[in-house]
Amino acid sequence: MKKNSIKRIKAVDFFCSAGGVSCGFKQAGIEVLGGIDIDPACQLTYEKNINAKYLCADVSSLLKKTVTKTFGIRRNQNNLLFVGCSPCQYYSNIITDKTKSNQTRLLLADFQEFVDYYRPGFVFVENVPGLDKKPESPLGQFKNFLTESGYVFDDAVVNAKYFGVPQNRRRYILIANRLGKELSLPKGNKKEVKTVKQAIGDYTIFPPIESGTNDETPYMHSAASLDDINLRRIQSTSHNGGGRSDWENSDLQVNCYTRHNGHTDVYGRMYWNKPSPTITTKFNSLSNGRYGHPEQDRAISLREGATLQSFPEDYVFHSNSQGKIAKMIGNAVPPLLAKAIGEVLNETTQV
Repeated sequence: MKKNSIKRIKAVDFFCSAGGVSCGFKQAGIEVLGGIDIDPACQLTYEKNINAKYLCADVSSLLKKTVTKTFGIRRNQNNLLFVGCSPCQYYSNIITDKTKSNQTRLLLADFQEFVDYYRPGFVFVENVPGLDKKPESPLGQFKNFLTESGYVFDDAVVNAKYFGVPQNRRRYILIANRLGKELSLPKGNKKEVKTVKQAIGDYTIFPPIESGTNDETPYMHSAASLDDINLRRIQSTSHNGGGRSDWENSDLQVNCYTRHNGHTDVYGRMYWNKPSPTITTKFNSLSNGRYGHPEQDRAISLREGATLQSFPEDYVFHSNSQGKIAKMIGNAVPPLLAKAIGEVLNETTQV
């Protein structure tokens, strides 16, 4: 009969945002002590849903004694897990202006300082696939630090769609421990991939709505408003995967796309029989990707986006701003992906 070799894992979630990782870890049976994030807009959502402490602070200037006092942790705690899913726009493979995100590129190094000081038994890092793996990069330096500090780790780029998340979302994952036990990332299930239809196609759960609908209930089945031309565009787009090519050579065409054919998903509808594209912070906007509803003349709603991220139906996002809620949802690690990681970490506590 198996028994625990260490006590139940306790997690502190750095860069926690609205709590995607914390939600998944709780589902896996990990005790979440709380989260740390610089954004005060996420605090109420995190505290209400995770039922844990939220330390609103800048990790780059956060004092160790504050962390110790807030979460009641100590150094060299074998059952302590540090989560470091730092903002990742700087390392994204998407070609964008890096000026605004440049200030976030060293947050992994800031997180490393806390790992070095506390030496938790476990570490989990998630980021975009474009995170540079060269030895001199922040990630390369972090991996060298882990090895030199006695941690063993496994890392890879995984796709959330193989873990029950109805979304095509590739992410870099690293898990580590210093307990001398080998780690292997979960493989997921490539034979059973959940589709958009399976996730949001039940109209008794997601009743048809129009663009501009503001659902003031905690369910938040709200859709952004469309101006006249964008409403005409979505009305002229074929159901189930249609795109801009449906209204090519008409007055609906966007000028910047007449000169090139890039970003072909923009203004497109999702496919019923496929996972959704990656849910970003602008998923509720028709002009920011393939975020049109497969049938209805609107972008997907806030609740539909949260569901495609695998948040539970009763997860409530607290804000009066649809934009801020979309940002919380888009920035999150999908809870079901986090749950799969948490279950693997729990296995290492068994003898």
